[in-house]
Amino acid sequence: MSDFNLFSSKEDRRAIPLSLKDATVVYYPNFFSSKYASEVFQKLLKETSWQEDTIKIYGKVYKQPRLTALYGEEGKSYSYSGITMFPLPFTPLLHELKTLIEKETDLKFTTVLLNLYRDGNDSMGWHSDDEKELGKNPVIVSLSLGAKRYFHLKHKKNKELKFKIPLEHGSMLLMKGTTQHHWLHQLPKSKKVTEPRINLTFRIIK
Repeated sequence: MSDFNLFSSKEDRRAIPLSLKDATVVYYPNFFSSKYASEVFQKLLKETSWQEDTIKIYGKVYKQPRLTALYGEEGKSYSYSGITMFPLPFTPLLHELKTLIEKETDLKFTTVLLNLYRDGNDSMGWHSDDEKELGKNPVIVSLSLGAKRYFHLKHKKNKELKFKIPLEHGSMLLMKGTTQHHWLHQLPKSKKVTEPRINLTFRIIK
């Protein structure tokens, strides 16, 4: 995975802070070069141990509208929406991605949750990444590979505060500080999207 330049140029890799009240969110529209991002996408698509979980909503059981996988340090299980996932060991590729992100953010991540959105019919509902395993003021780093999808945010108390941003192939989104306390986010369905997208969210499980 190192036969070509991993990153876009420094100018393209600029960090764009989003102007959001009660939040610290930074977007890197071209964190990885398109060529590297495309190779990573294809390897993850084929090699990841994807699973399809079910969730219970108001007493009814539904298939989760996406495929998921959890990799990380031993013993760092992760629970959300009534689902508990136990991590597989980091693959060499996921470890490489983790190392690159850690160099950029000066943080150490224990776990990565991967989501495969097969097309625009797959989605993620409104939520905050505020599970107890993540501790206070969790840091979430999200890598996007594949089809462009719009990421929506809305303030929990001030309903007028809303924001959406297109997450491009090879981009990175950093959420930290009090973001998860004050904001919800989602990835809605889109009839226009026919191609798959892989999202990797790196986390620090306490």
